[in-house]
Amino acid sequence: MQSIVVDKIASVALAADLAHELRISAEIPCEEGVLIAVEVLSSKSSYNTLELTSGRMAQVKQGDVIVVALGHRKALFGYSGHLPEELAPGDEVQLLNLGGVVGICDSFNPSLGQPFECRVLGVVLAFPYLGERVGVPARVTARDLIPNRPVSGSSIPVVAIAGTCMNSGKTAAAAAIVSRFRHNGLTVDAFKATGVALRRDILAMEDAGARNVEIFTDYGIVCTTSENAPDLTRNLLADLDQLKPDVIVFELGDGLLGPYGVEAILKDSEIRNRLTAVVLSANDPVSAWGGIRLLREDFDIEPAVVTGPATDNQVGIDIIRKRSNVTAINAMSAGANLGDLLQQVAGLGSNAAEQSA
Repeated sequence: MQSIVVDKIASVALAADLAHELRISAEIPCEEGVLIAVEVLSSKSSYNTLELTSGRMAQVKQGDVIVVALGHRKALFGYSGHLPEELAPGDEVQLLNLGGVVGICDSFNPSLGQPFECRVLGVVLAFPYLGERVGVPARVTARDLIPNRPVSGSSIPVVAIAGTCMNSGKTAAAAAIVSRFRHNGLTVDAFKATGVALRRDILAMEDAGARNVEIFTDYGIVCTTSENAPDLTRNLLADLDQLKPDVIVFELGDGLLGPYGVEAILKDSEIRNRLTAVVLSANDPVSAWGGIRLLREDFDIEPAVVTGPATDNQVGIDIIRKRSNVTAINAMSAGANLGDLLQQVAGLGSNAAEQSA
């Protein structure tokens, strides 16, 4: 066991409540969510920031000592990597995302360049036993994930935003919807159900006016899969149901076709029956057409509206309406219209007072 001072603590470690002076050990369990200290060995001019526990983005520099979490990632427009089978101080890992997940990089997107190379210093120790100097490996702390948690007993409307792929405008749409609902007097709670550890998206929803925000990392998961995504969504929905908002808005990270578990969530009949409205965010008219077809044919879901870059001008809007007979509204230029449409679909009237009257 040795003492070190770290420069930055990644947001994935938020719930561990770490100080910048830490104890580390050489005995590293290679398990998802284990927190380790690493030294950054390389420099980058792009994709070179780390989300801190404060939510701020900080530039990462060669020589920085940072706290990160072991995990995996499979991203179309980012880095793809796996959890190492064993690690010792001096071994090298790569930083796979902005939230602080590290592993062995298998593939990278040329637009981002090679990931940061990091030298492992040791596992971060926590001291849970009062009065004892016995350290245990620190982890992304977790609430208890309740398997098959029921979600069918609530009448609170739920708006889900699904995308055709990463970077299709889902978070911008979620923020626009939350903002409009809030301006119309509704109490909105929000969460992100799938993806890889990064709080930026739920912070955007909070900034837009969401009262409470949650994310899958609150349950100790750094990257979702088809195996854990349905239970995570059930627990997140049930958590917010208990807080009695007027409406719940949630984002399905990644795309309809992807490794993060969106398909598994939408195939869960109990979750699907809770969805009052599904928004499809698409990059272009062809992906909008394909996404609508997937929702209809694979999940028996009729999307309430299409948004995203496919609706950036009237050309895309007209194509989507003509070819798929679905309303298309741009979240950036017509966010109020998007929110008002979904409020009407959800049966919430013009404000919360009217709904309860």
